[in-house]
Amino acid sequence: MLELQTPVKFIKGVGPRRAEDLASKNIFTVEDLLYNLPYRYEDRTHFQKVKHLQPGVRASILVQVLTAGLMITRKSRLRIFDLAARDESGIVRCKWFHSEYLAQKKIFKAGQKVIFYGKFEVDPYGTGNLQVINPEFEIVDEEASAADSLEMGRIVPVYESIKGCSSRLLRRIVHSVLEELKEVTDALPVEILSRRGLMPRREAIQEAHFPSPETALDELSHFRTRALQRLIFEEFFFLEVGMALKRRKARSFPGIQFQTSPAIREAIKRILPFHPTTAQKRVLKEMVDDVCRPIPMNRLLQGDVGCGKTIVALEAGAIAMENGYQTAFLVPTEILAEQHYFSTRRVYAKNGYSVALLKSGLKKTERRGLLDRLAQGQIQMLIGTHALLEPDVQFQKLGLVLIDEQHRFGVMQRYQLMKKGGTPHTLVMTATPIPRTLAMTLYGDLDVSVIDELPPNRSPILTRVVSEEERNSAYRFLRDQVKLGQQGYVVCPLVEESEKVDLRAVSKTFEHLSHSVFPDLKVDWLHGRMKSLEKEAAMQRFTSGQTQVLVSTTVIEVGVDVTNASVMLIEHAERFGLAQLHQLRGRIGRGSARSYCLLMKGEKVSEEAGQRLQCMLETTDGFKIAEKDLEIRGPGEFFGTKQAGLPSLKVANLLRDADILETARREAVNYVDHPPSEEEFRSFMTHLKTSWQRRYGLVAVG
Repeated sequence: MLELQTPVKFIKGVGPRRAEDLASKNIFTVEDLLYNLPYRYEDRTHFQKVKHLQPGVRASILVQVLTAGLMITRKSRLRIFDLAARDESGIVRCKWFHSEYLAQKKIFKAGQKVIFYGKFEVDPYGTGNLQVINPEFEIVDEEASAADSLEMGRIVPVYESIKGCSSRLLRRIVHSVLEELKEVTDALPVEILSRRGLMPRREAIQEAHFPSPETALDELSHFRTRALQRLIFEEFFFLEVGMALKRRKARSFPGIQFQTSPAIREAIKRILPFHPTTAQKRVLKEMVDDVCRPIPMNRLLQGDVGCGKTIVALEAGAIAMENGYQTAFLVPTEILAEQHYFSTRRVYAKNGYSVALLKSGLKKTERRGLLDRLAQGQIQMLIGTHALLEPDVQFQKLGLVLIDEQHRFGVMQRYQLMKKGGTPHTLVMTATPIPRTLAMTLYGDLDVSVIDELPPNRSPILTRVVSEEERNSAYRFLRDQVKLGQQGYVVCPLVEESEKVDLRAVSKTFEHLSHSVFPDLKVDWLHGRMKSLEKEAAMQRFTSGQTQVLVSTTVIEVGVDVTNASVMLIEHAERFGLAQLHQLRGRIGRGSARSYCLLMKGEKVSEEAGQRLQCMLETTDGFKIAEKDLEIRGPGEFFGTKQAGLPSLKVANLLRDADILETARREAVNYVDHPPSEEEFRSFMTHLKTSWQRRYGLVAVG
């Protein structure tokens, strides 16, 4: 008898070779196989009469074979197996290409009753009959019951093909496993099964693979049957229990308890360049409450482009430094590190904090001197990229870790930096907003704060898609804005021209604009391959207003803040992702002047790229844009599964099943906070470790 943990090679019809093929899809055990669900279903419950068949529509028919044989076309010598069949209402033809085996094995005989399934089309040779190409078929066994068929007369599951295992073969294997499988233990807690009215696990698995004939196909295709919802809930519940345990473990460590005296509150006020928004005040209070507790803060700060996340993070830095602790500020790119360094020094100038930048290209003596000052506590805030993670970077008294653009760093990098200070407080920021429940799932050990308000007096950015024919008009518009005293960006996807990809590059665009289009304007350029000092100088010229038009790659995507820049032209906008387009657009509209974003599209725009551009026209709301991006790309690609630590879900979908995710999260948190009897909880944890930790890489719990 089979059990859930039985290796698949012991299943009848699988064996060692097919087991290797299944392993390529992470199917190692019977349980893995049963959680590899169909990706769609076909309704083959009813047989259509031949005369009722519709061209272009899939259907099942029960017919009698008239003739069958191999024919070879005259011109192309193409081998086609041709079969004619009929029912009492008409004749239909079935054709198979490159299927000589049907003739060799004499599969079909005149008079046989056969069920065919496929998409029917009008015969192009003018016979008036319908035909079906390469249909699925099943020869009717007069003695067998129709219920015995896995292919016809039922709702049929369709699986993604795996090398060596067709969908048809997988149906047979799964069916035989379900017939032979011993009792399936239900690992969900009894009280949750009862409270949520969930179907038993065994029944849910059976129904998910082989739905009863009365099941609505629409519910199946939208994963809304009771069986599928039960399995989705189960998957989310175990995932969320793992997250809750991870969160509890993070809170079990003793942390640094900061104080906020009147003097410290005054120091925070001094660094504010403007009156904070209500949302900023709310988030600051959440952070202050965290850092004044004797456990480490682990908080995710979400907010749209330009909402003022960085200043809130710097307020947290001020609290740490006023308490005598150091701050590490980790950012994804060197140009952003430089931007943060200059702006942070400016913000902290009144308080006299010591801020340093660790960047590549430092001379050995410079680097050694900087690291010595850091180890002695003379540097209060160190800003840098991955260089901060290197072993020789040692803090004397690290109390706070700030991480900008969390999605660019893996979970392990976050912990690497935290380990440099025992148990420092941690604040991670992202301008790629995602729904709160998803954030709690992705960053299970983090509390979530949201700045959902922009500073006042910001003019909305007007966005327009322009074609190649409108290029000169776009250039004239850019010139007009510059003549009004504003500055502009021209963003290109590449640094140098590529022979393989016909895209505008920074080098060529800079030459063209500075010599031919805007010879009377001050045009400069910026890209990631420049040396650090060159980038710094280019940005300084633009920030000070010496440069009127900056031609750049996406290095300006995050962190660049020039309030006088009010117009942006993005070349080949169809080649950029939605989040990236929104980030780029966020570089303008930071002053009081009306701002404009021109999306220059190429000649070939895919359907998906068209959706992205349309979304940019419809809204400037980062949360709505992130939701659309999620919808277009799907969770795995949107988050970058490995980078974000996103689990590889088998049944559930983070976007489609967000409502079930929220329910499962609440139940999981409640279960961890109020566990049942010790024996039941131990049994539950055993299941979590054996079945789910391997699958999702959940936390080590004990």
